[in-house]
Amino acid sequence: MAEKNEVVITRVFNAPRKLVWKAWTDPEHIMRWWGPKNFTSPSCKIDFRVGGRYLYCMRSPEGQEFWSTGAYREIVPLQKIVCTDSFSDEKGNVVPATHYGMAADFPLELQVTITFEEHEGKTKFTLHHVGIPAGEMKEMTSAGWNESLDKLAETLK
Repeated sequence: MAEKNEVVITRVFNAPRKLVWKAWTDPEHIMRWWGPKNFTSPSCKIDFRVGGRYLYCMRSPEGQEFWSTGAYREIVPLQKIVCTDSFSDEKGNVVPATHYGMAADFPLELQVTITFEEHEGKTKFTLHHVGIPAGEMKEMTSAGWNESLDKLAETLK
């Protein structure tokens, strides 16, 4: 059960764990599915190691770009990724949510934990996104993640 300030999503992907892991750790794969429905991902840079950083961009259908960055805190190959998550500019500098027209109460840094489990030849995937303010931002974050994961499921076919 999710706490009021976190989004928890569990999915079972019809793909082997190794492929789902690669879809989360390889920039070329991420750019195929990152962002909600009708968004694209024109840029993705990853230094995939504990202490390494990522920088993702998602572009809305209207052309607005939203950048995010974070640092990898824990990596257990094929099993778990823990990282921070922040809005950023295109250079990876952390910016407040207000930079993108969102509420001022949105924290500068959140945490994302993703687990990957073997499940009857498929992959059970669980995402915990912690620190999101309750209410509209939590609903929007949940919807955005679910739309992104729908796109991920399509790319895994």
